[in-house]
Amino acid sequence: MFFGTSGSMPTAHRAPSALLVRRGGERLLFDCAEGTQRQMLRSSVGLVELREIFLTHFHADHFLGLPGMLKTFALRGRELPITIYGPAGLSELFGDLRRVFGRLTYPYELVTLRPGDVLARDEYRIEAFAPNHGRHAVGYALVEEPRPGRFDPDAAEGLGLPIGPERGALQRGEAVTLPDGRVITPDSVVGDARSGRKVVLAGDTAPAASVVEAARGADVLVHEATFAEEERERARETLHSTAAQAAQAAREADVTLLALTHLSSRYFGPEIAEEARAIFSETVVPRDFDVIEIPFAERGSPRLIRGGASGRRIDSAPPEPVTTVEETR
Repeated sequence: MFFGTSGSMPTAHRAPSALLVRRGGERLLFDCAEGTQRQMLRSSVGLVELREIFLTHFHADHFLGLPGMLKTFALRGRELPITIYGPAGLSELFGDLRRVFGRLTYPYELVTLRPGDVLARDEYRIEAFAPNHGRHAVGYALVEEPRPGRFDPDAAEGLGLPIGPERGALQRGEAVTLPDGRVITPDSVVGDARSGRKVVLAGDTAPAASVVEAARGADVLVHEATFAEEERERARETLHSTAAQAAQAAREADVTLLALTHLSSRYFGPEIAEEARAIFSETVVPRDFDVIEIPFAERGSPRLIRGGASGRRIDSAPPEPVTTVEETR
């Protein structure tokens, strides 16, 4: 869920960086620019009691909304603890922010992550990697563990396998012994393991081999495209990327879908999409309140849902025509 897709400053139609990943009942917020809590309040999600917030780096357009959100939670009487993750310098940042949000009604924990760190979760993991955006910046890869293969009931029936706990054990990868002494192994009735999903959030970054490696085979790569190729030198100077460079990274990493965010206020969106699609056709440029749904691979490809977090869901998202003007300056 995209709550902020603008670059360094908000525009009339785009807020600065904020993205929410929903997986089952979990809601993970990545970056929290100014106005993020209001964006969430305006959405179909609402300002939920987030348990975890992940910061990619400490430029103001990625964390200025955090002290206000923490204070709002306190004003609502929150008691649930919250954990905030970020690169080196996180504790020093909060030493300053405490003067802003004051006393909270709930405990919080700060966890510093460095490239290579892995957070193990139930059925997936979060891997921190190094983008190219200064010394203290991290990107995040959410990687699900492989899932068991499909159970073949016809094969089980042919082997005389009774309906019951034995079938569940086989699907969990355990061999079972039948009353007649036969040993049935999982490969007899269960297909090959199926891959989980992978989402990569690169944060702000200049082109980097580390981003390509982290995004290898991802279902979705969310990559910044602050500039178009006409501003390639400016992108290099500021450690940002052009749309073409982001598309090249997606092509090298063999991702399924590329989502471009962090657009400079000089661009409307369609021109960024056109530049990227010339290199990597499966590219979308989300607007605020858009959603990307990511099914398992056997159920289809990721797709962009326009307005999916606003309550005004549009089921089809055709390529944006170049003549479309999304925002005025």
